[in-house]
Amino acid sequence: MKTFTDYLNTIEDPDKRLRMQELLAHIKAKFPQLKEEIKWHQPMFSDHGTFIIGLSMAKNHISVAPESNIIPNFITDIEESGYSHTQGLFRVKWTDAVNYDLLDKMIAFTIDAKKGVTKFWG
Repeated sequence: MKTFTDYLNTIEDPDKRLRMQELLAHIKAKFPQLKEEIKWHQPMFSDHGTFIIGLSMAKNHISVAPESNIIPNFITDIEESGYSHTQGLFRVKWTDAVNYDLLDKMIAFTIDAKKGVTKFWG
């Protein structure tokens, strides 16, 4: 699996495939400078070789995962959106609306925070 299309083609449920496709397309449209990558069988975005955000599917939700040091900056917004979270991700249930403003703020924050980073993680 090398492309987002390859990844999306592995999703059997058409509703879940569409939902993931919409989420990936939104990020790509809003942040066209980000590179699309598949790593560990998951779609993710990087900038100048450093990780920005990744997505993965579970039975009941999509996990949205920036690096773990990013989540604490958005705990209030995550909780106000009704999402559960851990130190490294928040979960958007298949029945939840996606808070694109939160997603965009988190990605923009991460891009800015990682301007000088030269490693994939960190």
